[in-house]
This record gives sequence, structure tokens and C-alpha cells, in this order.
Amino acid sequence: MSGTVSGGCHCGAVRFEATVQPKPELLDCNCSICARIGYFHLIVPHADFTLLSGEEALTSYRFGSEQADHLFCRHCGVKSFYQPRSHPDSWSVNYNCLETDHGFEPTIRKFDGQNWEQAKAALN
Repeated sequence: MSGTVSGGCHCGAVRFEATVQPKPELLDCNCSICARIGYFHLIVPHADFTLLSGEEALTSYRFGSEQADHLFCRHCGVKSFYQPRSHPDSWSVNYNCLETDHGFEPTIRKFDGQNWEQAKAALN
């Protein structure tokens, strides 16, 4: 059974809802950006994600292959979700940006983003 959860950035300008499983798997990536900001990836198919507000507050940052579209709130700097290159049909939602009353029991899977190609192949 899945449930709807809400979340967003620190200042509240960016708000979203997503439908997720009650025991979701999170990816803990060690790439250069994720390791620095402590991002836990909750992969949500595009169809299960709704941006409620703040599209105009989002700013984009791309680096390396420039395939991932890292979206930050231009007001508070928080990356609450973004378009990862590893899952082109899904958003990566930052689990730490969900409202805390969801009751989900996630498991955490390491993702070796420093060796991205091999780590992506291991996901399949």
C-alpha cells in the first residue's frame, strides 16, 4: 500500500506531494555533490510527483555530464528534489525534505556515485 507525503524546501517556497511505498528504498550516494549535502534519494516516478508551488523559485545547476538537473530553491538554497541522470523517468526527492509525520520505514542502499557507470549497472 502506498501513501501520499508532502515536503519542500526550508523557506516553504517550494512545496510538493509524492506517492510512495511505506517502506521505500533510499539511495545514499557518495558522489561529489550528494556526499557534501547529505542527500538521501527517494526515487519517485514523474507520474507520482506533483509540484504544488515554487516552480518560479527553482534554479538549476548542472555539472560533469550535465545530464542531471539539480534544482535548488533560489531563496533558501535547499535541493528538495531534482532530475537525476540515473532515473530519467523519475524525480529524486530528498528524503530529508519530507514532512516528518509520514511514518515511513525506509531502508538505505549505498550507491557508489564516485564510480557512477558501475553503480548504475548494479541498480538494474
